[in-house]
Amino acid sequence: MSNLKKIEGGVTTPQGFTAGAVYTAIKKRENKKPDVAVLYSDLPCSCAACFTTNKFCAAPVILDREILKKGKARAVVINSGNANAATGKQGIEDAHTVEREAEKLLGLGEDEVFVCSTGVIGQRLPVDKVLQGIREIIPAKLAKENGSEAAYAIMTTDTVRKECAYELQLSTGTVKIGAMAKGSGMIHPNMATMLVFITTDCAISPAMLQKALSTDIANTFNMVSVDGDTSTNDMVTVLANGLAGNAEITAEGKDFTAFMQALNTVTVYLCRCIAGDGEGATKLLECKVSGAATLDIAKTVAKSVICSSLTKAAMFGADANWGRVLCAIGYSGAPVDVSRIDVQFASKAGTILVCKDGAGVDFSEEEAKKILLESEIEILIDLHSGSAVSTAWGCDLTYDYVKINGDYRT
Repeated sequence: MSNLKKIEGGVTTPQGFTAGAVYTAIKKRENKKPDVAVLYSDLPCSCAACFTTNKFCAAPVILDREILKKGKARAVVINSGNANAATGKQGIEDAHTVEREAEKLLGLGEDEVFVCSTGVIGQRLPVDKVLQGIREIIPAKLAKENGSEAAYAIMTTDTVRKECAYELQLSTGTVKIGAMAKGSGMIHPNMATMLVFITTDCAISPAMLQKALSTDIANTFNMVSVDGDTSTNDMVTVLANGLAGNAEITAEGKDFTAFMQALNTVTVYLCRCIAGDGEGATKLLECKVSGAATLDIAKTVAKSVICSSLTKAAMFGADANWGRVLCAIGYSGAPVDVSRIDVQFASKAGTILVCKDGAGVDFSEEEAKKILLESEIEILIDLHSGSAVSTAWGCDLTYDYVKINGDYRT
């Protein structure tokens, strides 16, 4: 997109957004990594959100679904180290307590603050620590330059901060989009264990913002899988405060299309960050399916392959075991003609055909290993049955994944 460019920054890059973060020892850490963060907009925002499909959704998710119904918000409070999930009525009251305190400190009305948590399931939220954190942040630590600290605060087993910013030229002005995300384990299609916060100074109505987000995640965040476990706490939120001064987007048209394309650029970037930083991962896997009869078939095949533990293990070992890819396609339930399927492996080291018309071909194992030793691998599947395409993202399965999750609570 010639009217979109990547710029330095993150969630506070759009006009009118500030953030802050502090360490409160929700989960004791020697490095005292911040574990409470606040994201705030100077003006009321149109808001949109999508939530986990896990029936055991966390208390903050229950609360935030109600806040979303109003379509307007100003701030988000996030804590890491404790999920406030499977905590019953007390958990919901604890989330309300955090919300009300933040609204009081910020001088806001009721239902203007989203609350998000991530961490250990089944333990009561240490409310006093979270309240201590937001009192330290508001207003003293709320600043434009603290966006990256907020991105650090929301991390759990993540190894890197996940943030980005873009500038978009619309027909009536220039707008910015910023974002931060966390996600490393319990990642699986249909809103996996990820928290994503997207901000923009674009003027856009709540209805169109929700339409843009709901349409986008079907082909982005719902196509990411690290380990096949769908979290209790997932949430993707977009806040739009309109400070860019563009004509408000209230219907479909060129500006809405451009905004959707920009949003997709942001979400795809974050998908790759999340998948590549999967717990214990050494490689980002990108499964690209082409030639499908329908989009649903393409998505089903891509998700099945990216979720295959055997395929993920093979990629870890740089083993061109294409049979595991075919196996995953075969049990996906997608109606495909197995006699027409081609499979290739690709990376910056090259591309190699390993399967043609559903059967193996002669290929150099040495060349294949060279390709699969790279840190970013593409699994290219052509179904030769139509024109639909889809992409799914994941990572390899390593020894360290088991080590990380073997003692996660302790």
